[in-house]
Amino acid sequence: MSSDEERSNAPIRALHKITDPIGDFLTELFHLVGLFAIGGATVWAAVAAFLHMMAKGHASIEDLLLLFIYLEIGAMVGIYFKTKRMPLRFLIYVAITALTRHLIGWVNHEAKPNEGILILAGGILILAFAVLVIRFASSRFPSTGGISDT
Repeated sequence: MSSDEERSNAPIRALHKITDPIGDFLTELFHLVGLFAIGGATVWAAVAAFLHMMAKGHASIEDLLLLFIYLEIGAMVGIYFKTKRMPLRFLIYVAITALTRHLIGWVNHEAKPNEGILILAGGILILAFAVLVIRFASSRFPSTGGISDT
């Protein structure tokens, strides 16, 4: 780089020196506020679902699976809060639990089985295979860098 180019880039570097920390701070603030909002909404929804079960006087398997979904979302928020990494497997676990919950509801409420059951079961199988692939890949090719390396 010539000295003229270095001089012309100096104001840009100085501007980045000022704005980059502000951008980093705002990004971190957004993550924290978002995590607390998601965590709070998850707790609120779980308490509301639990109170609804109490009012019914019993909990169905669908209700229990819904509580497991809330638990998995809460764990996912906690992991992201501590590690700053999105635990992709937990999202897939939520999806598997949601499909299982839907499948049980379908079987309980439909008089006659149809292709919908096969579609839901196939979706669960595909997601379970995705977890297997992710676990294999993460054990075979572990991540060594932090968030700044991605």
